[in-house]
Amino acid sequence: MSFLLNINNYRPLISRISRLAATQLPAISTLAIRCLPRPRSYSFTSNTDTNHINHHLGLTEKTPPKALELVHFTVNGKEITAPKGSSILESCRLNHIPVPSLCFHPDLCVGGNCRVCLIEYAGDKQSEYEPKLRHACGVIVSDGIKVRTNSDKVRKNIQAQLRFLRLSHSGQCMTCQANKRCELQNLCYRYNVDDDPMDALYESHIKAKMQRMYPELATDISSNAITFEPDKCILCQRCVRTCSELQGMHVLGNKLRGGQMKISTFGGMSLDSTTCLQCGQCTLHCPVGAIHEKDSVHDVMDLLDSNCDKHKVICVSTAPATRVSISEEFGYDPGTISTEQMISALRACGFDYVFDTNFTADLTIVEEGTEFIHRLNGNALDDNNTLPMFTSCCPGWINMVEKLYPQLIPHISSCKSPQGMMGSLIKNYIYTKHKLDEKGYAPEDIINVSIMPCVAKKDEMLRPALAGDVDYVLTVREFARLCRNYGVRWHSLKADKSVHFDSVLGESTGAAVIFGASGGVMEAALRTAYELVMKETLPQIDFFDVRGMKGVKDATVMLGDIALKVAVVHGGSNIRNFIESKKYLDYHFVEIMACKGGCIGGGGQPKSLDPDVLMKRIRSIYTIDEQLALRKSHENEEVKQLYADFLGEPNGHKAHELLHTHYSDRSHTVTGR
Repeated sequence: MSFLLNINNYRPLISRISRLAATQLPAISTLAIRCLPRPRSYSFTSNTDTNHINHHLGLTEKTPPKALELVHFTVNGKEITAPKGSSILESCRLNHIPVPSLCFHPDLCVGGNCRVCLIEYAGDKQSEYEPKLRHACGVIVSDGIKVRTNSDKVRKNIQAQLRFLRLSHSGQCMTCQANKRCELQNLCYRYNVDDDPMDALYESHIKAKMQRMYPELATDISSNAITFEPDKCILCQRCVRTCSELQGMHVLGNKLRGGQMKISTFGGMSLDSTTCLQCGQCTLHCPVGAIHEKDSVHDVMDLLDSNCDKHKVICVSTAPATRVSISEEFGYDPGTISTEQMISALRACGFDYVFDTNFTADLTIVEEGTEFIHRLNGNALDDNNTLPMFTSCCPGWINMVEKLYPQLIPHISSCKSPQGMMGSLIKNYIYTKHKLDEKGYAPEDIINVSIMPCVAKKDEMLRPALAGDVDYVLTVREFARLCRNYGVRWHSLKADKSVHFDSVLGESTGAAVIFGASGGVMEAALRTAYELVMKETLPQIDFFDVRGMKGVKDATVMLGDIALKVAVVHGGSNIRNFIESKKYLDYHFVEIMACKGGCIGGGGQPKSLDPDVLMKRIRSIYTIDEQLALRKSHENEEVKQLYADFLGEPNGHKAHELLHTHYSDRSHTVTGR
């Protein structure tokens, strides 16, 4: 045993040397790969119908794109075409030729870390294949090259690399959140990578040694929303690149070197002491289960299973973006509209009431629009007339302000998010409206569960100003696991128009649906603000200038004599540039979402390697909006009834008590930046 342990001390080094010898790695370093220009993500889905839909929804650029220049080359003896400038990996996937990878993601720059995307490559001047292995993610296509992806040499070397990755990976697959949806697990099955008999012993020894030498690398559960398990990490560095490139936060990075390298926060500090937004983009991009949302599935299942005698009233509400993404978890195409199936699934799981957070999205617009008009006119109820006013729907953005830019707190709308408003109404309004006291229930017997596309909603739920309104938050991925655990057969769920959300918190308008897309909150607010100020019908209901995937969008809307300047910003990097450059001072009203694309690309959404997944979901969001008879939040009859029966007037004292909140300077809690 002592001999075995001594050998194991050197196995990380042996692994690295053996890997180099076995795979005959090309003379291109990881550093060189990282320095390559980021390949564009291409798609050949731009047919006439799609272009017409995009133009109609305002999702196309103002100037038509130039025709793509194509290159011709051979893969596995078959000639294919691909856009010039794309990598071999992207080109093969565009042509439905599988090439394995663990570090590549269409949202991120080339990493070249996993060393799995091996191919046999011959240049355009060579007529025969030569035994040269290259990494498909780091080679740009050119005319005449020859590539093989399925030779014995390629398969054996991919298998060897997967075995090395498996060796340093935790074996807790059966209880892992990523089980059956883990990219490493799928590739190990695809390439028939069996467990080595020595793996378990080596794994436990190295894990114990690392935790003894570097205790800060143990599982981090300090965050309210995210769990980080370093022993499951395969060092693909997707989370590092996501946090840096997409979000601009630089919370995660590499620690140590060589065989002991790990992903960690700066200085090994806990996540809750860093500037982490808890947006969950790292969990969305992780190919395994190393970093994931805090699991609430079993808590909700225990709650539902123990409620056979109905001693509790268990309510659930669903966010706008969930209805166009949940079906992806069950094999449907991105953007499939599944509102009725979602309602049926929740009732099949055992929830007593199924409400629609779209209702409180409409309510948010009425409150937020009224607050903005008061600020614009200088007569806000709380004497806060600070402009520009920022939206407050996104908890990741609120965390950013409280941790990094506390001087902006007066600029943020005091409105709770739609989730916060729904929780307050369920605990205060539904109890009296449905006369639950006459049925023997106490207020504490009402349990509220939210289905959200956002990991940060788990953190928002625990904010002191909101604590108690929402009891559990499930991401879309967790909701899918809940359905699978209860044996819900998604394909057979009732999907006709007879399936509805429960009233009174179930009616919504098109303005609420578009909350799920970047620019949707702004567009919904403009639809209401215009008619409240001008006292006339909006001549054009669609505000195309605030739609689309551009990082910063702006528009000018005339409200009488006022040229109202608005902006929409999404993605952490874009937000930080926008704030730190002081550009926000040029506007009256600004919508900010921490995740790329808004809630439609939230950290709790289904994982996808489709480069067009966000646009497909967004198209469906606007399609729902167009199909609804009511498209303005202030026209929602149930919202009007709520004010008449319970709240009084928008921005009134009772509305402020139940639907508004406050924010705190938390910059002093951040010890690592």
